[in-house]
Amino acid sequence: MPDGSTRRVEPYHVYLKGLETAILCRDDEDYDVMVKVLAVCARRHNVIIVTYSVVSNHTHAAALAAKWDDAQAFGEDSKKVYSMYFRHKYGEEGILRRVKVKALWLDNPSYLRNTLAYIPRNALDNGGDIVDYPWSGHLAMFRRDSPTGMPISALTKRERRELLHTGESLKGAPWLLDGKGHLVPYSICDHAYLEQVFNGDPAFYLKTIGGVNVAEMRYLLEEKPYVMQADSEFYKTVNELSLRWFSMELSAISLDRKLRLLPYVYRTSKTTISQLARVFGLERERIASFLGIKKGEKQKGDNSSAGQS
Repeated sequence: MPDGSTRRVEPYHVYLKGLETAILCRDDEDYDVMVKVLAVCARRHNVIIVTYSVVSNHTHAAALAAKWDDAQAFGEDSKKVYSMYFRHKYGEEGILRRVKVKALWLDNPSYLRNTLAYIPRNALDNGGDIVDYPWSGHLAMFRRDSPTGMPISALTKRERRELLHTGESLKGAPWLLDGKGHLVPYSICDHAYLEQVFNGDPAFYLKTIGGVNVAEMRYLLEEKPYVMQADSEFYKTVNELSLRWFSMELSAISLDRKLRLLPYVYRTSKTTISQLARVFGLERERIASFLGIKKGEKQKGDNSSAGQS
C-alpha cells in the first residue's frame, strides 16, 4: 500500500461525473493537473491506481482499496482538490458543486475485465486515439521497456508545489516526470495488476478493449448508479448482487447477510429507505437505524446518492 502496509484489497471503479454543459478540463494544463490530483489523492487515502482516463467533463479510475470508504474518499478528495485549482485558475464558483462521485466495487472477474477495458476507450469521447492518448493509464500497460524520467524525489518543495500542486512530501512515491513535466503513467499505475487480470496477454487485453459492450458499461458505471430504478428493476439489481456475493437469491439469504449487503447497496445506488424496506423485506425503522439515519434526516437517495455533492 502507499503507506507501506500490507493489506487485502479489492478493485473499485471511481467515477467523477461532470455536467454535459460544463467542461472541467479546458486545456492541457487542466488535464495534467487532474491526473496529478488523482495520483496525490490516491496516495493520501492509501489507494492504489490501476488505470485511469481523464476527458473533458468526467474522469474514470480503477483503483485498489482496502474498503469502499477509502475508494470513495479518494474520489471525493480528488473532486475537492481539483475544484480549488479550477476556481483559482478560472475564477468560476460552484461549477464542480454538482459533479458527482461514485465508487463501485468490481466484484466479479468479468465486470473487472470489462471495466479495465472500458476505461481507456473513453479517449474516443475526446476525439483521441486509445493507443497514445496522453491522459490515460493505457500507456502504462504491457510495456517492454522501462520508462525514464525525473524522479519526484529530486524535486524541491517549491518544485513539488509548482509541478504537482501539493506541498506533501510524497516520500517513497516512485513517480516520474517526463520532459513536459507530466507524470509518467507507468510510474503511477499498478500495471502489473491489470496485466495479470488479462493473464499477461496483451492480445487478450486489446481484444477485450475492442469487443467491450460500450453501451452496457456506460449504463452500469455511469448511468445506473445515479438513476432511481423502479422496484422491480431495483430488486433484480440487488438480487444479482446477492447471487455474486453469496451464491444465493436475495429472498433466501439470512438476516445477517442482508445487513452486510444493505450498506453497500445504499451507498452505491440512488434509492430511499422505503424502497430498501420493500426490496429487502425489512422494516423501515430497522433499516434506518442500521444505516444510522435519524428520523427526519434527509435521505441520500431522495435528491442524490451516497458520494454525490
